[in-house]
Amino acid sequence: MEERVLVDERRHGIVLVRPLGRALLLAMLGVTGFALGWPASLPGAVLVAAAACYSVAAVWRWDRTHVVVTTETLFVSHGIMRRRAAAVRLDRVSTVELDQSALGRLLGYGTLVAGDLEVDCVPLAREVTRVVQRLSS
Repeated sequence: MEERVLVDERRHGIVLVRPLGRALLLAMLGVTGFALGWPASLPGAVLVAAAACYSVAAVWRWDRTHVVVTTETLFVSHGIMRRRAAAVRLDRVSTVELDQSALGRLLGYGTLVAGDLEVDCVPLAREVTRVVQRLSS
């Protein structure tokens, strides 16, 4: 039987909430520094620039994570400068687990654990888990 791709997804956008929240906090502190005037405006400018860099890095990391389920393999790749990839053959997976918070259940994402491979923020987590369970049994 020929190997086919069954799921091909990027990480769920909720991954961005925490880092973008931190960036927003940095930006607000920076704007406060600007409002206070000199000499607080100098650290304020640094904080605003740091917030912008932090936001870009968070979006870039999110955009560079890829989850693929084929008829034979669960594959995850992520990274920016250093690309990392992990895969597990589904015929060797004995247990498949899904960990979802209340927000994850509401928005449809979760952490999938298949054998030794753990994948955070999987979109459509229940469906992906069902596919992996069906193929691994």
